[in-house]
Amino acid sequence: MTALRVTQRNLWVYRRTWRGSLFGSFLNPLLYLGALGVGLGSFIAAQDTSALGGVTYIQFLGPGLLAAACMQTASFEATFPIMGKISWRRNYEAMLSAPLSVRDLVIGEMGWIAVRLTTMALSFMVVLILFGIPTSPLAVLGIPAAVLTGLAFFTPIMAFTATQKNDSGFAAMFRFVINPLFLFSGTFFPVDRLPDAIEFVAALTPLYHGVGLIRGLVLQTPELANWPIHLAYLAAFTLVAAWLAYRLLHRRLVK
Repeated sequence: MTALRVTQRNLWVYRRTWRGSLFGSFLNPLLYLGALGVGLGSFIAAQDTSALGGVTYIQFLGPGLLAAACMQTASFEATFPIMGKISWRRNYEAMLSAPLSVRDLVIGEMGWIAVRLTTMALSFMVVLILFGIPTSPLAVLGIPAAVLTGLAFFTPIMAFTATQKNDSGFAAMFRFVINPLFLFSGTFFPVDRLPDAIEFVAALTPLYHGVGLIRGLVLQTPELANWPIHLAYLAAFTLVAAWLAYRLLHRRLVK
């Protein structure tokens, strides 16, 4: 499949930077879970965890951070690196001169980010295990769930990048979309504690469903009963956004 050539090309580039990114994949969850899970969590009464679904705060926090980390990684990979391939280095222009199509570019980039997110999710899961967070053998399924969560952000942001002439729009996107999602999609506290209007908006976002799916798998909480809804939403969102990315990239690259 020719799309694999795009994934292979990105893997060859990644060989130069994988050590630093892998170290960060271990360090970031260690810092977050140490500071917030252990530090802040010590102020939350262990005997009253009903608001958290009957789990401790560090257990509640860990799976949410995994979903959020995948969102942040996928969002970055869909902005500056994609813009560089479109406009600055014109990698896509060279690729389309070979026997590759725009469809190959989109599928190949999705394959690459899936590999990237898998390595990150594996590292993150090791840290969760070190903190004793997983309570279910289903936790291993949290890794593909995390990858799907990342893809649900990579594809629409790739579509957005295809419409940009420069990187000036990325700062606004991170400030007004990614950061609020990080804070208000159930990562740090239950969404049902928010006003009804904000809770409704949060429930429409991919991160909300990613957090719910991963947390249910890792902790086997009652939230796991909603896994078909979370999975269907993330899969449908990713497929529609991938089609949109293809259409916008085709319009941008094919004259």
